[in-house]
Amino acid sequence: MSIFSDNIRFLRTQKNLSQQELADQILMSRVRYSKYEDGRSEAPYELLIRISKYFNLSIDLLLTVDIRKYPLEDVLKLPDNRIVLPVVVDQLGNNSIEIVPQKASMGYLSGYSDPEYIESLQRISLPFLTNGKYRAFPAQGDSMPPFRDGSYIIGKYLENIDDLKPNKSYVFVTLNGISYKRFTFRNKKSITVSADNSFYKPYDIPLGEIVEIWQYASGIFPEDFEPDRLENYNLKEMFLEIRKDIQGLDEKISKKTKNLNLL
Repeated sequence: MSIFSDNIRFLRTQKNLSQQELADQILMSRVRYSKYEDGRSEAPYELLIRISKYFNLSIDLLLTVDIRKYPLEDVLKLPDNRIVLPVVVDQLGNNSIEIVPQKASMGYLSGYSDPEYIESLQRISLPFLTNGKYRAFPAQGDSMPPFRDGSYIIGKYLENIDDLKPNKSYVFVTLNGISYKRFTFRNKKSITVSADNSFYKPYDIPLGEIVEIWQYASGIFPEDFEPDRLENYNLKEMFLEIRKDIQGLDEKISKKTKNLNLL
């Protein structure tokens, strides 16, 4: 048996259809259909398209995801049915929030579309986070104080990139990594994001590299934020101002040099 075989059997029984009834709907004989459901034959792409359209599910889901584990009424579908995000609740009815490990955050880039990987992540529940799908990501660096190494950002899944709001913070999962930044504005081919720590310059993320977006919902801080770290941020801002002053002087010198050359 294959995932595809299990899926079409499950979908058929969910609709209370016999093999003959479903075979009639997708324009084939019951004997031929039964071979696919029993895993004795592999379905050609023409049949995959017909089954996909009939059940309104992508071929990718039919072939790669065991949808018996994730009832369709309890999942959040990503664009193009690329994968499903099961909204799991605990015994008290609170959303379960998956935690992406600090030391293995890069593994998320290859596992975010694998339901088994997501299922293996540890979970917590926070009663005040409801009505959505949430996930916790490890913070790295000092670009977004007070978050630093060891703390976590809890994000709410954003279904549509058009819902990005200026000056709001998001976790951006891209082909190159995971970053927590503030959204500034959107261009035709990219979005511009910035850090709260002004020592770091804004930068662009190409739209084609964005995999997932999670809007900031809450944070987890294993330790108190140390006041002396604020001094470090102030020092960085001071160096940033010095750098800007030096750049300004360079521009003035360049202009004067050009004017002298014209004389």
